[in-house]
Amino acid sequence: MQGARLRRRTDRRVRSKGIAAPALSLLGAALALSFAGAVIGHLGLSPILAQGPPGMPPGPVKYTEAREQKVQREVTLSGTVESRLTSTVASEVAGLVVELPVREGDQVRSGQTIAKLRTSTLDLRRQSVAGELKEAKARLDQADRQLERARELRATGVMSQSQFDEAESERTATEGRVENLTATLAAFDLDLAHMTIRAPFTGAVVARRTEVGQWIEVGGPVFDLAALGEIEVRVDVPERWFDGMRKGARASVVFEAFPGTPFEGTVAAVVPKAEAHARTFPVKVKIPNPDGRIGVGMLAHVTLPSGGSEPALIVPKDAVVGAGKGQHVYRINGDSKVEKVEVTTGSGHGDWIVVRGDIKPGQKVVTRGNERLMPGMAVVGEPLEYAMPTAGLGS
Repeated sequence: MQGARLRRRTDRRVRSKGIAAPALSLLGAALALSFAGAVIGHLGLSPILAQGPPGMPPGPVKYTEAREQKVQREVTLSGTVESRLTSTVASEVAGLVVELPVREGDQVRSGQTIAKLRTSTLDLRRQSVAGELKEAKARLDQADRQLERARELRATGVMSQSQFDEAESERTATEGRVENLTATLAAFDLDLAHMTIRAPFTGAVVARRTEVGQWIEVGGPVFDLAALGEIEVRVDVPERWFDGMRKGARASVVFEAFPGTPFEGTVAAVVPKAEAHARTFPVKVKIPNPDGRIGVGMLAHVTLPSGGSEPALIVPKDAVVGAGKGQHVYRINGDSKVEKVEVTTGSGHGDWIVVRGDIKPGQKVVTRGNERLMPGMAVVGEPLEYAMPTAGLGS
């Protein structure tokens, strides 16, 4: 009897395991498939998976049609960032360096202390001159009183003319000494003020030229400063494009340090003298740099108008997603699904920007809601209009 019960329990465990194992296997496979589908859809590898579960409503977006416009012909050249104002700050007096409160890379304000020289010797010499001046002023007061008394005596005939002349001469000499000592004291005050060396303008310390404990002579260098609030990019323009360069023209600048982020600049100078060895003409483009992100010496790619006009495709700047080589737009196709189209950007014109890629005039590009799109997603779009640019467009 016990053997029969044991066989029945064993049969139930076997039947239970036979049913649960396939069920668990199917559940694991389903979870793995769901996870793989999510990953593939996120990466944009499968338009079908990107659409989401059946029955999901299309995503709302706004779109604008790409346009073809005549824009100024452009040329893109490499350039180098320069500071509009660079200076080697020098000492106006000789002295021993006792303090350097700033170092390379520090931002300094105009008038900020950047170095101090020892003042003890000059302080003692100033005190000596100040004492002599005090004594000379006392003698001048005495000479004034004596001269006034001499005038009274001369008027009554008691004092001879020679005695009066002597009193007047003494007063004049004492006055001269007071003036000389006053000027000497002012010179000491000026030298003492120069013992504290200050930044002549707001900028960044780019090099230190002395050390604490070092003696510097008059005119000795202390720091190199560069103003970074507004920088210039120097571009060497070949002579075939020189005739199209115009002062005041707008330029688009992209830095290697900030790929895909164009900065707007203005042509500040067109130098009409070619470099002898290269036959190129220096053109300088100024760019605001209030936060100091752009450093002196950075490599830049500058797009300049080179004269005339040519047709180009433009889209709103809001349509461009990504930066550098990963820039793209989302185009709405006839089936109301979006397609990712790689583009490269050119110059900006107001709210619009020149693009090159597989985009044609009249095609709809997403300008609102594109940050959450994936290729193949169904969308429902509303048109969004932007003011057409005028500055920078050709006739």
